[in-house]
Amino acid sequence: MKLKRYLLNCFLLLIPILLWNILLTPYLPEEFSPNIFWENIPTWITIGENSFRIVIMIMPVFLILSLKDTVERIGLRIYLFGVIIYFLSWLILIVYPASNWSQSIWGFMAPAYTPIAWLIGIGLIGHKSFLPIKNTSVIYTLLSTLFIFFHSMHAFIVYERL
Repeated sequence: MKLKRYLLNCFLLLIPILLWNILLTPYLPEEFSPNIFWENIPTWITIGENSFRIVIMIMPVFLILSLKDTVERIGLRIYLFGVIIYFLSWLILIVYPASNWSQSIWGFMAPAYTPIAWLIGIGLIGHKSFLPIKNTSVIYTLLSTLFIFFHSMHAFIVYERL
């Protein structure tokens, strides 16, 4: 019974995101291919982006997945909204790569900045931790915001090269 408690953690909320990224990355426009997307990115951005990516992907393992209180239910709504806009940001780039939206800075960068919604949702759902850590929502949201900053800077640099 105790093992089940630890298996019900917020990392489960990352699984649809990870599967989406793995399955659909090959269909994104060429500019998103690793050879082009990671070419000549400043080291400080690469280190910041990857460091915060690792932290925000590991931390949910320690956040309790529960939908019993109001904060958690609000978090679920924000998470679902975030997943929808994140998936749509990819689909528009894949299906309509030559559209005005996809060619604009906002459309091109949408997969980099829209995750903030589902990340905040995860932080609210996981506002309780298996570890003795207070303010996990605030900590996770802050770390997620830093990741989004570096990730968006990265996407901006790639967009500027086009």
